[in-house]
Amino acid sequence: MNHPGLPEKVDRPGGTPQTRLWRLLPLLLLAALLCYRAGLAAGPENTQTAKKKVAVKIGKEKKFILDWLGEKEQLEFFGRISDRIWSYAELGLQEFKSSKLLADTLEQAGFKVERGLAGMPTCFVASYGEGKPVIGFLGEFDALPMLSQKGRVPRKDPVVEGAPGHGCGHNTMGTAAVAAAIATRKAMEKFGIKGTIKVFGSPGEEILASRPYMVRAGLFRDVDAVIDNHSSSDFGTAYGVSGNAVISAIFTFRGKTAHSAGAPWAGRSALDAVELMNVATNYLREHLNPAHRLHYIILEGGQAPNVVPDKASVWYYVRNTDAELEAMFERVANCARAAALATGTELAEVRVLSATHQFHGNRALAELLQKNIELAGMPAWDKEEEEFALALQQELKSEEKGLKREVNPLREPRDSFIGGGSTDVGEVTLVAPTATVRFPSSVPGAIGHHWSTVASVYGSIAWKGLNAGAGAMALTALDLLTGPEELKKIRAEFEEHMKTHSYKSFLPPEATPPLDINRALMEKWRALLEQHEIKD
Repeated sequence: MNHPGLPEKVDRPGGTPQTRLWRLLPLLLLAALLCYRAGLAAGPENTQTAKKKVAVKIGKEKKFILDWLGEKEQLEFFGRISDRIWSYAELGLQEFKSSKLLADTLEQAGFKVERGLAGMPTCFVASYGEGKPVIGFLGEFDALPMLSQKGRVPRKDPVVEGAPGHGCGHNTMGTAAVAAAIATRKAMEKFGIKGTIKVFGSPGEEILASRPYMVRAGLFRDVDAVIDNHSSSDFGTAYGVSGNAVISAIFTFRGKTAHSAGAPWAGRSALDAVELMNVATNYLREHLNPAHRLHYIILEGGQAPNVVPDKASVWYYVRNTDAELEAMFERVANCARAAALATGTELAEVRVLSATHQFHGNRALAELLQKNIELAGMPAWDKEEEEFALALQQELKSEEKGLKREVNPLREPRDSFIGGGSTDVGEVTLVAPTATVRFPSSVPGAIGHHWSTVASVYGSIAWKGLNAGAGAMALTALDLLTGPEELKKIRAEFEEHMKTHSYKSFLPPEATPPLDINRALMEKWRALLEQHEIKD
């Protein structure tokens, strides 16, 4: 019996067209099902690829910004600024050349620049425009000790052995903020856009030392929203509470000198106190949540083995959640007090250098920033850039996949707190709604605070990545300046969050910026690094 709808007889081999169609139908259905399942398995990156194929209509203001930043002249101009800061490799609160270069660039672009703010010679705020809204850009520019490395060399090869290097990409970050601000300013001028933009030149982030003092000085008091940025190997943003709060402090002990062999009983070793404190805090680790952190270096421990040290000091980072940080720090301080008691020494000083909160990212601002990240898009990498990335990944024995080609989807908060690092941007997030763009100026697999990152954030990869990041930031600033409803939504979320996360500084009243902490170390290396500086 024939299936209803099929002909009664077959006229020739293969049947009529209708017959052949019915015979193919199961195969067509199977093919459609496989395509659908492949689409589900493709994940966010394939979805993003599809998005990129769709023509997006943008306003003339945004097109102007992207076109201006996309000019070869601008790519090279800001890229060279980044490379110059990379070559200065100045440690936190010693970034005199880096800060001046960025501030001078903004001044020459028509910004009013105030320097030496919040008790820090290398802190500045550059402003353009007038009235509300006030939109801020954050920019960092300090390097890290011990990480000197030649740029775009995929093996360890220092510029100056033992000297500082930009192992976190801060050379690109201050530059990206400046590029974004100047692009936004040009659009404001061309299209008559009202409002104020500010660049907050923020020194010493690697020692978490500027934003707590900048907030205390009231520098963010009138700011409606803040756009932060960070060097990365990907292009994306996130929201929610992340990272650890931290207190950075130096514990100094005083004892009595004596001959270490002739009359050791007459002495009281301050170094013994430091070592005993460290033993106690290491035992304390057993009772900490795995997400919490503490680590230290001994700054001073005497000058000769045959003299009992009468002064010793140790520098601690104590990291925990906002809610539990102060209690954990008190336990560490108790370890210091006990060590002094046990060794017959004096805990002479507990000097808090800085203290900052966890990062509280604003969801509405991050969602807006994500749209503009997708609009700006990933840079196009050339063959030489891909070859360097693969060579570095091979050297590091990481996955050899080259440079990223797609932007990341918006990252949601983690289900559980895993701790990790800290940023003093956290302080700003509790006084103004803030979101951070991660832009692709480094190689996937490069290790943070390591020579491989220093090698990556120099040259054309860094130039293209910071330029893309500047584009996303400038587009977002434009949305905030021209879209009162967007800003209202961002501010409403911030005000609601603050009902359960009210701001209180962790800084003791007597704390001051630690201008001395890197001075001697930078003086040791500056003259040697100057021999390798990029001049223009």
